[in-house]
Amino acid sequence: MRKYKARIADEILKKRLLGKGAVLIEGPKWCGKTTTAEQMAGSILYMADPEREKQNLMLAEINPKRLLIGEIPRLIDEWQIAPKLWDAIRFEIDHRDEFGQFILTGSAVPASYEHIHHTGTGRFSWLLMRPMSLHESGDSTGQVSLKELFESPEQIDGENALDLDQLAFLVCRGGWPRATDLEGEIALEQAYDYYDAVVKSDISRADGVTRNPERVKRLMRSYARNQGSQATNTLICEDIAANDAESFDADTVYSYISALKKIFVIEEMEAWNPNLRSKTAIRTSNTRYFVDPSISVAALGLGPQDLIEDLKTFGLFFEAMCIRDLRVFADALHGNVYHFRDKTDLECDAVIHLRNGSYGLVEIKLGGDRLIEEGAENLKKLRDKIDTEKMKDPAFLMVLIGVGDFAYRRQDGVYIVPIGCLKD
Repeated sequence: MRKYKARIADEILKKRLLGKGAVLIEGPKWCGKTTTAEQMAGSILYMADPEREKQNLMLAEINPKRLLIGEIPRLIDEWQIAPKLWDAIRFEIDHRDEFGQFILTGSAVPASYEHIHHTGTGRFSWLLMRPMSLHESGDSTGQVSLKELFESPEQIDGENALDLDQLAFLVCRGGWPRATDLEGEIALEQAYDYYDAVVKSDISRADGVTRNPERVKRLMRSYARNQGSQATNTLICEDIAANDAESFDADTVYSYISALKKIFVIEEMEAWNPNLRSKTAIRTSNTRYFVDPSISVAALGLGPQDLIEDLKTFGLFFEAMCIRDLRVFADALHGNVYHFRDKTDLECDAVIHLRNGSYGLVEIKLGGDRLIEEGAENLKKLRDKIDTEKMKDPAFLMVLIGVGDFAYRRQDGVYIVPIGCLKD
């Protein structure tokens, strides 16, 4: 039996169970939701167990309460295949009047909400899990803490063990827990297997609409080419026509992207809207991202050597990996990750904004003195635009890099941190 690797979601789940009757863990398939929930469950019901699925679905229709009996917290895995369970669990929570009763896991939102009559407000807490960060997978030393950066330390220290080849491998491997236990080509195949499952079946199960796998591939290739941008659905249509010689209309693109969101393959990033000293218009479009950079790699049929030979593409996919990790870490800090861009094209790759109003500004660069300097200057330019009479000063400015030996604080206060040193 393989050893369980601790997840940042472990502590979040434990805390949520202390204050709610049930916690719903959502996220893409293979990201470790069930394994994480199993560590804390008192009893388990696997709804999709092939030997019991028909019986489970029948009981969910005629006697759902029977499925809820067991030691607490009771784990209901893949609950969404029987949406009637939602109201039954809500009713049970109300009548038991105790916290920490149930853990639900789901790799898709329900295809239909016809049988769900209650939102779950006050009874349920939602927890989104993503593939592993580099710190969770053991590929980052964790010598620099994002939490501690919010305290603006005078000095930081960390040594990076990742070189360009290793970074390319990690981008292509992704954060899939099973893949982190494997090596070489076998590890890289896991992302391709995930991509194939999405294309052939998972996207159609999202909303019950059958979709042609070849058209799904074309859409996902285009999305991968536009990852990290604010490309509109119309631009994606044009990109598909230019690269795949097939016509998509904007409504079709919207329906495909919506289906991919329902199975947590896509997680777009919202725009940050700070108070600025000038009346500069802020672009409000979402930034396009897959939940893990390996999905883009698989969609485009690439491998580590392809990234090494095309550093511009490598830089875009490296950025996507950093965004994944920052999102995982921000969850532990009660924060969210946003993107900033104004009409002058002043941009910030990531803004980590905490519940208490503190925020940090992050530029992501693969490495190199010129790019690091460019990122630092960009951060200072944005900092100087923020109206600090109406909101806090940024807690920190950080250039998050791939290639570089050490983490350090520059004389101008900007932190330079290799992703191979970072943790929550």
